[in-house]
Amino acid sequence: MDIARLRTDTPGCAAVAHLNNAGAALPPSPVIEAVNRHFALESTIGAYEAAERNEAAVRHFYDAVAGLVGASADEIAYVENATRAWDMAFYSVPFADGDRILTTTTEYSSNAIAYQQMAAAKGARVDVVPDEADGTLSLDALEAELRKGDVRLVSLNHIPTHNGLVNPAAEVGRLCREHGVLYLLDACQSVGQLAIDVDEIGCDMLSATGRKYLRGPRGTGFLYVRRDILRTLVPPFLDLHAATWKAPDGFELRDDARRFETWERYVAGQIGLGVAADYAADLGMTDIETHVTRLAAELREELAVRPGVTVLDKGARPSGIVTFSVDGHDPAAIKAAAREHDVNITVTNPLSHGYDPDARPAAVRASVHYYNTDEELERLLAVLPRK
Repeated sequence: MDIARLRTDTPGCAAVAHLNNAGAALPPSPVIEAVNRHFALESTIGAYEAAERNEAAVRHFYDAVAGLVGASADEIAYVENATRAWDMAFYSVPFADGDRILTTTTEYSSNAIAYQQMAAAKGARVDVVPDEADGTLSLDALEAELRKGDVRLVSLNHIPTHNGLVNPAAEVGRLCREHGVLYLLDACQSVGQLAIDVDEIGCDMLSATGRKYLRGPRGTGFLYVRRDILRTLVPPFLDLHAATWKAPDGFELRDDARRFETWERYVAGQIGLGVAADYAADLGMTDIETHVTRLAAELREELAVRPGVTVLDKGARPSGIVTFSVDGHDPAAIKAAAREHDVNITVTNPLSHGYDPDARPAAVRASVHYYNTDEELERLLAVLPRK
């Protein structure tokens, strides 16, 4: 990849060393321009009229995102964020008393709250699958749980936000298919960072956001639902976009993934997210993954030899998320000091990962992307406190 050109194409690179891509990445110019053009059109001719005029760009979103993750356009829904996309999938599963939900120790507390709500409402049970010694989800333990039976859903995150690992999503998919169990993958940190193919992974549902590694607008996301299971899932709420009114007292659901959408949406954002998907696909997800992995490995190596610094990442396969601590220094203070030097990093929150038995105090998190450079890593290292 031509990193110099990509940085020129990213206006924010001129202002900051942005190492908070797991929070929200800097958007490229084509995404910025697409969103701004549509918003300007709305302000000029009206929002409904602008949507009609740009109907082709709105529709293109489905093809662009489907192509990026190896799906078909009718398996993609536009949703306002990854959390809502995940919610629409999870709450559509017909849980019953005695059903089991299997998840991982690194699950987001936001999703865990939904599990507990479903357990209280439907009598389902949540079982947390233990990890291997390196922190990765144990496939042997998962298979043992599946053999016990009564599993309605396996639900896990592809990349946790707080410890740098990549869970073995495709291997989990293989086990779920063997045991005939639904599989929901939270891919909010992996889409745009890793090469994703939903058929290779074998997930039935996948949720993702626009604002992180995909470099799309904030307030955008999408949901993939495998065509084979669409008709078995009823979204938790519907409107006249998701279903058709059948007078006097009936309705008919759409037969595609757009049954998980609502009619009102951030149209400029949907257009921009489609452009972001095209942008990533044009660069090549394999090349993006290679570059992100290399930069993150370099940062870990530099941090590991620095006195007083402890790299906290786990897993056999590392991601672009790097977490660490500095002896005697508060992570929030490190974040604030870096911000004063125009270096963006953030802090992990242990309350966000309630199932993690090794939950530790807050840590510093730096997350790299392909437009970052070795010089920006040096800028981060230079602002870190020394022992």
